[in-house]
Amino acid sequence: MNLDLTDEQQQIRAVAREFAQRELAPQALEWDEAAHFPRDVFNRMGALGFAGMLTPEEYGGAGADTLSYILMLEEINKVLPAMGTVVSVHNSLASYAIVRWGTPAQRQEFLPRLASGEWLGGYALSEAHAGSDPASMRTLAVRVGDEYRITGTKTWITSGQSGDVFILFAVTDRQVKPARGISAFILPKNTPGLSVGPKERKMGIRASETTQLILEDARLPARLLLGPEGEGFKLAMSLLDGGRIGIAAQGLGIAEGAYEAAAAYALQREQFGKPIAEHQAIQFMLADMATGIAAGQLLLYRAAVRKDRQERVTSEAAMAKLFCSELAMRCAHDAVQIHGGYGYVKEYPVERMFRDAKITEIYEGTSQVQRMVIAGQLLK
Repeated sequence: MNLDLTDEQQQIRAVAREFAQRELAPQALEWDEAAHFPRDVFNRMGALGFAGMLTPEEYGGAGADTLSYILMLEEINKVLPAMGTVVSVHNSLASYAIVRWGTPAQRQEFLPRLASGEWLGGYALSEAHAGSDPASMRTLAVRVGDEYRITGTKTWITSGQSGDVFILFAVTDRQVKPARGISAFILPKNTPGLSVGPKERKMGIRASETTQLILEDARLPARLLLGPEGEGFKLAMSLLDGGRIGIAAQGLGIAEGAYEAAAAYALQREQFGKPIAEHQAIQFMLADMATGIAAGQLLLYRAAVRKDRQERVTSEAAMAKLFCSELAMRCAHDAVQIHGGYGYVKEYPVERMFRDAKITEIYEGTSQVQRMVIAGQLLK
């Protein structure tokens, strides 16, 4: 498998790197402290094509391959993983759902404004009683004439306050097995009966919004059913294969950012009369970080290439997500250790990276769920 980057892929990575350093790095600490999502910055990402990476050109998107997309995500996540979360959910879970399963009319209505960054997309699957087990969801959608009336509460919604359109999953048939009675919908923010809960107070990725979506007899036109009725669970699981590739890119980006910060600090910090980079204990930590990053790239890039070949990547995506998320935690931990006391204060970015890294082992399937998925594929 050839994983050499094309000229176009290298250019996308370079543009994303320059944008992250110019637009994100100077205010990353301020946004984290204030738990502020900079919507205007997301809009500028849209102007660069980053909001429509997986959207075909005919709908205003970049029409890029998956590898180009994750190269962009790596660079964003090196600097501000909170923005990486927003961009990943927007592309992998919201826009791509409409690209893959939307009707021509739905694609024309939603994709151009999502691809430009004018609209921000979200994903509404989890509930208080349905996290790792989404088939047990309770949100109910009842068909009444030309609309669905939907009641329930969705949790852990990225971009809940600023988002304009969400991919929603709800039960439409309680008489069949749970996984066969779930349907998917395109849910605009202005849907009557839809309200948004307050922002969660989070340990990390604080510059992205996480809220509840509350549906109280919300009335959604039947034309916004996404895919066939009753096929929503299959749709959700397929989307998560791509979403996990995005979170793997986030984990890898955090690991790379932590390594780069630690290496730079080790070269300029002196103890015992020489830079700490000359001490073997520090060298071994940096060597382990760099080796893990190289392995993570191979896992992640392989999954991306296979996805572009239209191959099923359930196992590959789970492996990449598992490895890269746990790598992010290890690298962030070691980066804080290398910084010593300075790694424990907010003036140095590794403190935030350490807090941001943890969520990568939890959302879009915990590390334990990834191991279940991988084992399930191996033992079929």
